[in-house]
Amino acid sequence: MELVVKAADDKRAEDIVVLEMKGISLVADYFVICHGNSEKQVQAIAKEMKDSAAENELHIKRMEGFDQARWVLLDLGNVVAHVFHREERSYYNLEKLWGDAPTVDVDTIITAQG
Repeated sequence: MELVVKAADDKRAEDIVVLEMKGISLVADYFVICHGNSEKQVQAIAKEMKDSAAENELHIKRMEGFDQARWVLLDLGNVVAHVFHREERSYYNLEKLWGDAPTVDVDTIITAQG
């Protein structure tokens, strides 16, 4: 999950949120949610996540929505990343949908060395 957050931050993703989904969803342990302000930025964020995963020998089970770049979903098994275009993020509002999920301190992940 840290790897995905740092990849998003490297491409200047905005409002990165990590929801701990353990015991809430069977899909993943963590949801990483962020957005970009343009289709190109959304694609850059998703590509950086994919490349970082590959460099660390993590398999991406599925990536959807890359060509449209409105909501890109990357399934890394125990982590699912949602990279939204700004307008789509407020429309789908996953943070509210999963409002009972605890959040992880993203600033600690971003500032951690290594």
